[in-house]
Amino acid sequence: MNELVHSAFFGDGEKQFLLSHDLVIELERKTGTGIGSISRRFYSGDFKLSELLHVSRLALIGGGSDPEEADALVTTFAPRMSVTKLYELLLPVMDLLMFGKASTDEQ
Repeated sequence: MNELVHSAFFGDGEKQFLLSHDLVIELERKTGTGIGSISRRFYSGDFKLSELLHVSRLALIGGGSDPEEADALVTTFAPRMSVTKLYELLLPVMDLLMFGKASTDEQ
């Protein structure tokens, strides 16, 4: 399995999350913001909810969900989560993208 994939429970079961470079380009297009800026704000807690939702959808697609399923999962389940829980779910995804390992990984 790709080591840059994060597995976590989301919605109705265990899901795979991966932000590959092609999906980062789509994230930048959708948000109108570069990944450096997105990640700086992400780590400082100065993110937009819409960015979390875009990251969720795109990382699900990168993890193997088809785009319609990813959209349905985010539309259905993200609003039922606190913003902090959604952020916590995505933090390892961003860590893997930016640093090649999640902050929760052993050193």
